[in-house]
Order: sequence, then C-alpha cells, then structure tokens
Amino acid sequence: MSVNTQDLAKLYPLDSLRPENLEQLAREAATEEHGRGEVLFRAGDTDEHTIFVLAGRVQGEYPDGKIKETDASTLQGRYALGDMQPRRFTATVMSITATIVKIERRYMEKILCWDQLSRAENFRHYDPSPEANRWVFRLLQSRVMHKLPTAGIERMFQRFEQVDVRSGETIVREGEEADYFYVIKDGAASVSKSLETGDSVVAYLVRGDSFGEDALLANTTRNATVAMIKDGKLMRLAKRAFEEVMKPPAVDWLTPGKASIFARQGAVVLDVRMPEEFAQRAIKGAINTPLYTLRETVNEFDRARKYVIYCNTGERSAAAAFIMAKMGFETYALQGGISGMIKQIDKKG
Repeated sequence: MSVNTQDLAKLYPLDSLRPENLEQLAREAATEEHGRGEVLFRAGDTDEHTIFVLAGRVQGEYPDGKIKETDASTLQGRYALGDMQPRRFTATVMSITATIVKIERRYMEKILCWDQLSRAENFRHYDPSPEANRWVFRLLQSRVMHKLPTAGIERMFQRFEQVDVRSGETIVREGEEADYFYVIKDGAASVSKSLETGDSVVAYLVRGDSFGEDALLANTTRNATVAMIKDGKLMRLAKRAFEEVMKPPAVDWLTPGKASIFARQGAVVLDVRMPEEFAQRAIKGAINTPLYTLRETVNEFDRARKYVIYCNTGERSAAAAFIMAKMGFETYALQGGISGMIKQIDKKG
C-alpha cells in the first residue's frame, strides 16, 4: 500500500524534511498490516528497511528477557522501531492489528543527507523550482549510489561541477581516455557503440542517469559514445574526485578464501578477461565473458544466482561487478585476481 505524506510527517526525523523530499520518500515507502502475534523481525536479524509503527502496539523482547513496548499513539511511537543492525530484540505485534511503514534504509539516509546539504547557504546544486531536483532522487536510487555511504554523498555533491550542453554535442567518445563521471541533470542523451555494421544506438539516458563510470573503474578507454539529443545540464566528477569519493565503496570485494566458499555454494565464477587469456589459464568451472561484451550478454545470466568475478589484477572485475550490480545482480569482485583463488582451489582439491 502507498504511504500518505501526512503520516510520514509525524515521524522522526522525517518531520524535518522539505515537502518534496517527504513526497519522494512516500513514493518509495510501503505500509503493511499485521495481526496480533505476528513477528516483524527477530533479535540478530539484519535487513534493509527502517520500520515505523503507524498504528497499534508492538512489543520488543531482548535476549536477556527485557521488554520494551512501542505504541504508535505515544511520543515514543514516532521513532523508528529498533533500527540498529543486527536487530537487538524480537518485535511482535501485541494489538489486534498494527500498521507499519517500511522504508529502504540506505535510500532514506541519502534523502536525509540531501535535505540537510541543500539547506546550506553555500550549497550550489539545489534548485527551488518545482520538479527541478528530480535528477537527485533518481540518482540516489540508482545502483551507482547503492553502496556509497552518507559521507560519500556529501563529498560527491561538494565536488560536482555543472556544465551546460547542447543537442548534438558528444560528451564521451568510444576509444578515448576516461576523464569524468557524468550525471544528467537535465536533457537526454544516446549511447552508441561501433559494430561491424556501423555505429548503433544501444541505450538512451534521461535525467538522473549516470555514465562514464565503467572506464574509470577499469582504468580503460571509453567503451561507448554518449551524445546529447536534447539541450541540458550535466553534473560531472573529475577522474581524481571519482577515485577518491566513489570508487572505494562501489564494489563488494571477496578474498580468495571467501570466493572459493561462494563457488562451492553455487555462485557463478565469471572470468571477464579476453578469450586468449581464459584459454591459457582459468579457474576451474568459470565461464568466460570478456568485459567489452558484458553489456550485450548480461541479460542471458540468471539473476537469482551470485556472481564471483575475476580478471588478472581486479580492475576489469571491479568494472564488471559494478556494471552487473547496477543492473540488479548480486556480484563480488575477487581481490588480487586469478592467482589467489587458484591457490585456494588447489589447496582444497
């Protein structure tokens, strides 16, 4: 069920948000009805949602037997329900029914961060006109931002540069060195790649979409050409700023030992090197999909499985893990490249 902004406005710390930011959270939040005796979460659980009690009573029982009750009609009921991770107590509905609202925790924190940043007198990127900040909401929802901590959000906005662009202007060109990460603040762009039959448009980008991160992550040249098809504005981060702010948390890394465990548990081991490298030396059971073909082949992959991705050093695998995570896959890049995992497998086998 959708959430009423008036309900969210009663909750802490959401009551301090600008109306447009509160409305955005309301679009992404969901309400649920639960009956007496239903467990909302258990002590020790980890999850991705902040939970508020809109109506009813919920009892929290700690492992040591201590009891805490949250009643939506009280002042205490306006705060999130035991939001520490892992959960510290087991939450059980005690009233006949209870209505709760769930909000994705990372996204809520990012909206709160944006709201506070944009109130600063020297902040350059807030636009008070209606709908002008829609690009921010879309960006903060994207997989690019998923692992970026709140402190990184602040640093990103501080280091963004805005540039005006015209329809027909080429922003990045396939084969050129990577210099910036971009976000479309206003306007639209096309993404094209050189194929044997000529240049072909493979995607379109709109407000809030980002591009340019692949080459920066992999330290390679651009793998596509992006050109504006509408006048607009771009936000950009120079290569150094991107590497300092966004690159470190962009990818989940695995040690060779942990990667071997994942593989034995059924994760797909994906080699993103060139076929010649794969033929010369590869991890047993791995499948080979070169990085440059990944976007064209990724839709054939099973989204229900985990992916451990490797190359020789970790740079190409980082880019591949980032691309796939952005598309909704659970991905991990192998620290140190192929050698460490082969040693692990040899030890086990």
